[in-house]
This record gives sequence, structure tokens and C-alpha cells, in this order.
Amino acid sequence: MKLSKILMFSSVLLFQQSFAYAVGSDSIVKQTGSGLDKYSEPTAAVSHRPGERGYARANESNEVSAALNKVWKIDPMHTSAHFTVRHMMVSNVRGDFPKVSGSVNYDGKNLASSSVSATIDASSVNTNEEKRDQHLKSPDFFDVAKYPTITFKSTKVEPNSSGFKVIGDLTIHGVTKPVTLVAESLPAPIKDPYGNLRTGTEATTKINRKDFGLAFDSNIDNGGALVGDDVDITIDVELTQKPATAESKSTL
Repeated sequence: MKLSKILMFSSVLLFQQSFAYAVGSDSIVKQTGSGLDKYSEPTAAVSHRPGERGYARANESNEVSAALNKVWKIDPMHTSAHFTVRHMMVSNVRGDFPKVSGSVNYDGKNLASSSVSATIDASSVNTNEEKRDQHLKSPDFFDVAKYPTITFKSTKVEPNSSGFKVIGDLTIHGVTKPVTLVAESLPAPIKDPYGNLRTGTEATTKINRKDFGLAFDSNIDNGGALVGDDVDITIDVELTQKPATAESKSTL
């Protein structure tokens, strides 16, 4: 065989082997005495092993898909419950509860089987005004010495046009009432630098504080209320799952 033909066959063989390796194909190239013969095995049967190209990508895709139908932990470091209430009928006062914990069992294929459980540390209330915060912690409002937590436990999850609705029991000041949270759809999970899967959402609702026994009232000169009754609530929640094979060391 002429040298040029041998070189040509060698180049083709090298290219085909390199291409098959790069795309993770099970195509097998073999050389016979008379030239190059190629045959393929079904790609559907591909099962990448650790260390092979394509393994990390395939494994990560499977992991993300499986994670969507598992229990997620609420990340207290990146979750907060915010509220807004009218003050003297002329302006809004905003505050938050930065200490939130709990879990979400999310099934994107069957929302009816999903559930949410969350606990807020009532003593973490913060409006950036110490005297007002102390008043909110007193028996006039949350009475945190007697009722240290605010809790929510879902009873139903159903889809809507923008994401889903979470219907459940909200307990504040020892009083439990049904509320509906309107939540955005969960984005596809991503991995943080420590291998944890993360996703998140924003949920909103509105309550009347007096329905929960927060009955403090004081009228002002024009007959209006010092503190409004309606409270707008927004919850920014980040959800996380630790990798199955390692403990997280994340402090992000």
C-alpha cells in the first residue's frame, strides 16, 4: 500500500476515534487488512462510567431531574419574610423576619402531592427601629414571650397562571387561620460551588392582623388608625439540597 494511502487511512481512523470519544458515542471503528470497517451499537444503551467524558453531564442531568421531586430544605441564610403595613394612613412601614426555617416537598409533575412547612422566629422581627421592634414583640402585638414562633403548614398546592398557589394554615399569636400564598414557578435547580442544588421562589399574600389577635389600636386626630389592619406579606425563599455523597460546607 502506498505511503499516502496509509497516511490517509490513519488520519481518518484517528479522526473517527477522537470524534466518537468526544461525543460519548459507542460507535466502534476497527481496521481490517483491506481497509476501514465501521459498525455501531445502539446509543440508547450508553452508560457512562466515572472518569469518562459525558459521565458528569449525564449524571448531573439525572440528579437535577430527580431533585425536582424530593424534599428541599429552606435555607435560613437566604430566606426572609417581609411585611408592609400602613402607618397613620399616610405612609408604609416595612419590616421583616429574617429567621425562617422549614422544608418543601415539591413534585412538579403532581403539584397536589407537594407540601410546605415553615417556621418563623417571631422575636427576629426587624423594622430598623429598636423601640418599634420592642413594641411589636410585646403583648400588644406578637407577644413573643408567650408565642415565640409563627408557623405555616400547607393543606393544598395547585397550579395557577404564574406558578402555583399554596393554601394552608398560618398560625400567629396562637391563632390559626387559612391563607393562600401565590408563588412563582420554581426555576431549574443549579449547583452552588459546594455541590448543593439550589432553587427558589417568591410568594405573596395579604392578611388582616386583627384576625390573628393583633388587636392593638389607637386612633389619631382625624379618626384614622395609627396602624393599618391589612398587612402585605412577601416571602423570598431559597431552597437547597445537599449532595447525596457529601456534607455541605457552604457559607455563601
